Amino acid sequence: MLNPASGGYSEKLKSNVERTAEEYGIEYEIYLTTAPMDAAEKVKREAIKGVELRVYACGGDGTVSECAHGAAGYSNVAVTHFPTGTGNDFIKTFGDDVKLFRDLGELIEGESLPLDLIDVNGRKCLDIASVGIDARIGTDVHKYSKLPLIGGKTAYITSMVANIFKGINREFTFITEEGELKGKFALACVCNGQYYGNGFRPTRTAQPDDGSLEILIVNKVGLVKLAGVLGDYSKGNWEKHPDLIRHITGKKLTVESSEEFVINVDGEAMYSKKAVMKLVPRALNFVFPKNSAFLASRKSGLATA
Repeated sequence: MLNPASGGYSEKLKSNVERTAEEYGIEYEIYLTTAPMDAAEKVKREAIKGVELRVYACGGDGTVSECAHGAAGYSNVAVTHFPTGTGNDFIKTFGDDVKLFRDLGELIEGESLPLDLIDVNGRKCLDIASVGIDARIGTDVHKYSKLPLIGGKTAYITSMVANIFKGINREFTFITEEGELKGKFALACVCNGQYYGNGFRPTRTAQPDDGSLEILIVNKVGLVKLAGVLGDYSKGNWEKHPDLIRHITGKKLTVESSEEFVINVDGEAMYSKKAVMKLVPRALNFVFPKNSAFLASRKSGLATA
């Protein structure tokens, strides 16, 4: 699955995929995506045929997330990520394995493990879903990146300044397994993985195969306080701010508001007045590189269980 809109796409990449597949003697199809969710629909069309299928998502987090959505619940399909995008945040959860995901041979010879997913109003999420200031900033980055002389980090900074100017906090009702919270909040994120937003790491401990989600809820915060807490939040040091950040381990977060809000789902935007984010355990077969340390640790754990 190749995403031509990905910043790393090129004819050289396409030729590399073709050459490597032929070297390993595997049957393959190169599919170039044409629109949002096209990858998901393509994977689902192939999945329902019942044949064994391995999907190599060549793009960024959006591409692999779409492939995961299409493959969710199909035991005959496995998905992996050959990262050519800008963020590639999900696989950062696996530490030094990141470099192995860039080796197609490692992926072809790799093995799959079942991973959890997050269901967000029916849309499957592989990594992190969020609402609040971060979701608004991430959504508007695309708008500012289209302006002359603005792109990359400049677009992100422009979006951040613009959204902070509009107001950091919004009225939300959050319902978790621990109870209900109502009032003004800066953001909430539900983590299956550890990274999002091109390197932000809200948690250092979330694992996409442990049967639980990590939920972070950031209370109402002013600009000066936000500047002080942002660095810790981006490095997973939420425990340094118990007065501002709640950390909950659970399986579901419901978000409600009287006004429509944006929901970040693996970097893509959804809009609603209500979002139900819930765990879908062991819903996706995900392929790890042959020499993956994460794969080895899980295989060792299974062997001694």
